[in-house]
Order: sequence, then C-alpha cells, then structure tokens
Amino acid sequence: MKLMEYPRIGERCYEQRLANGMLVRVVPKRGFARRYAFVAVDFGAIDTAFRRNGADVRVPDGIAHYLEHKMFDLPEGNADGMFAALGASPNAFTSYAMTAYHFSCTEHFAENLRLLLRMVTTPYFTPESVEKERGIITQEIRMYEDSAEQRAVEDLFAALFWEHPVRTSIAGTAQSIGEITAQSLYDCFRAFYQPSNMILCVTGDVDAQEIVTIAEETMPKTSDVLPERSYGAPETMQPVKARTLRRMEISMPTFALGFKCEPAPKGAESMRRETIGDIAAEILAGESSPLYQRLYEDGLIDGDFSVGYESVKDACLISANGDSRDPEAVLDAILQEAERIGREGFETELFRRLKKSAIGRRTRDLDSFESICYRICAYQFDGVDYFTFPEAYASVTPEDVQDFLVKTVRPERAALSVVRPKK
Repeated sequence: MKLMEYPRIGERCYEQRLANGMLVRVVPKRGFARRYAFVAVDFGAIDTAFRRNGADVRVPDGIAHYLEHKMFDLPEGNADGMFAALGASPNAFTSYAMTAYHFSCTEHFAENLRLLLRMVTTPYFTPESVEKERGIITQEIRMYEDSAEQRAVEDLFAALFWEHPVRTSIAGTAQSIGEITAQSLYDCFRAFYQPSNMILCVTGDVDAQEIVTIAEETMPKTSDVLPERSYGAPETMQPVKARTLRRMEISMPTFALGFKCEPAPKGAESMRRETIGDIAAEILAGESSPLYQRLYEDGLIDGDFSVGYESVKDACLISANGDSRDPEAVLDAILQEAERIGREGFETELFRRLKKSAIGRRTRDLDSFESICYRICAYQFDGVDYFTFPEAYASVTPEDVQDFLVKTVRPERAALSVVRPKK
C-alpha cells in the first residue's frame, strides 16, 4: 500500500490498486468517532451511447439514475433496512458524470462496508420491482419539472450544446424512463459496474489495510473490458440557439446564462483549467467583483445570484443564474465587463485575494468527510489527484485569467435561458 503525503494542506492518503482494477483510497482522520465510506462508479447520466462487444448501444435517458435506485434491492431485501439495522445512514446520487453510494456510521463499520460493496456488485432486478420504481422516479421527475431554477439550467444546456448528452436531464423524462426494462438495467450494470471502473474512498479513524482486505474479499476478482463511450461529434463554440423562454407559475423571472468553452483536457491540465475558470468567473461577476456590486445596487440581481465554471467530459461553460427583473440587462452587463477587462485588465490585489480565498475554502472543505471522498473520486476519474489543488492555484497567473475571459465571454458563445411568470 502506498502512502502519499501532502504537507501543503496537512493531509495524507493511503492508496492501493486491487488486482481486479479497483482503486482504494483511505484518508485517515484520527480521533473521530464517525467513519464514512464512498463508492463511486464512473457512469453518469451522460453515458447513454457506447460501443460494447463490437456493437453500438443507445440506452434511454435517465437510466444511470434509475439504476442507482434499483441497486439498493438485494435478493434478501432492501439494503436501506440492512444499513439501518447496523446503525448506518446510507444514501446515493447520480450526476452527469458519476453514480455514487455512501454511508456514515459510528459502529459496525466493517459490516457496513461489506454490505456497501456487496450492494454495488449485486444486480437484482425483477420486472415487477422495475415497474414499481417507475412510478417513484416519475414523481421525482415531476418535482424537478416544477422547479423554475432547474428548468432554466436544463434549458440553458439544451440551448448551448448540439449533441453532447449534458443537454438532457439527469433523471430523464417520463417518456424516456418508460423505455427502461430489467434487461436494459442489467446491460448497463454489466457494462459499467466493473471494479476497474470504481473507486472506494474511506475517511475516518480507520485501518487502511483492513479496508483493502475487506474490498479484496468482497469484490469480484476480475473486471471485464469497459465500453467505448460516445458524447457526440465535437462541439463548435456556437450555441444551438441564443435565447430560450419558458413560462411557469412563479412571481419573479429566473434565468441561466452561459458561455461555451473549449473542452478541458484530462489530467493535471484539467484541474488547472478549472482553477482558471473559477477565478475568472469570480473576477467577472462574483460577490467581490465591481460588476456584482453594480448589478446588486441597481436591483438587477439578488443574493441568490451565482456564477461559476462547469466542466463535464467534453462539455465546458461559464454560467450564471439567479432571479432578475431584466435578465437581458444582466447578460449585457457581463459582456461589457468582460470587454472592459480585456482592455484594462483587473486589479492584481483582487486576483491575489480571490486565489487565496479559493484555496482557503477548499482547505476548509477537507474537514467534511463527504467533500473529501466526492472530490477525490470525481477528480480521479479525470486523471487528477485532488490533493494537488494548491499546485494548480500556484500555477495560475492574472494573464491566464484575462486571456480566458477575453476568449470565452463573447456574444457569439452566449445563450440565455429565461423562465418568466405566466401572464
């Protein structure tokens, strides 16, 4: 087992790649009663088209999320009740790029870990249980559809991207999940739920070698060949459409706007690009920026306004969203500010302060077991060791940020999605 130390952030991590290809990472936290385990699968909502065993496969939108729900079913019953009997609190989620299963507990950790690993490697789907779940997930989809903020973001992605599957909802639609069967769930499980496509991350007062031993004893001994994924043809930087409008039962217009970026490379450069994008977004319209203050004082945004950089496997953008009486004015102001920064630059002190603040936030997040495990897995799937984030920040210059804003925040790369009150 390899011990890796990170003196700049005061962390250490044990790592071992099992014979079956699964990566195990353990972050010891001595003196804590609570322990936390997280299994991530490199399979998310965007993985709907792939090639396996020489055949092209297209599965229904929302199947990764559907599979997440069904993985709690075991031949002897539902895993939720089994975790509860062992004093653990389990949960799971599906994002665009991954599916994750996790639990926290203060006792019976080894038993809970064995249960978690057995659960994520034991598919058990019957036509009856799959049909029953369809109603539950349909209700969840309806709930998302009633959220103006959610609809604005999803409409933005559909306006920006031509083919990339990020343009579809994580949960799918009532129509798409109607096509999911027990067989299609088994097909996706066999394609992606391979040990070599998973990461086990554990943090707390635990014994790293014991965790490796449990994983070796519980997990399958081998992995199958992983499928080749397809996210569509390479995207141009031109959006599908510049504007979308939807009307819902709301009192104030809400919006999401975005600017397409070139896809981020894998490996260390992807973290560096994200760092540049995060700082650029903050300098452009973050809470410490001059533009944010002007927009707030003019009543064009409120305290819920946010801006940031997002990247999901070949789909990248700078986005901003919130409520506003005049979303078009917010977009115009952001474009004008980016043009001004291109001409005049920005204060070096602001750049230094924002970089320092960002490093501080990430360092404080290391106190959260959930944040540690999620970030370790998400970045590892992109070929990055998350604990090297201080080095990524150290490498970014004001010129990097200015060049990124000038290249990205342009009218021809922009789309604006607005949800307005019904008349």
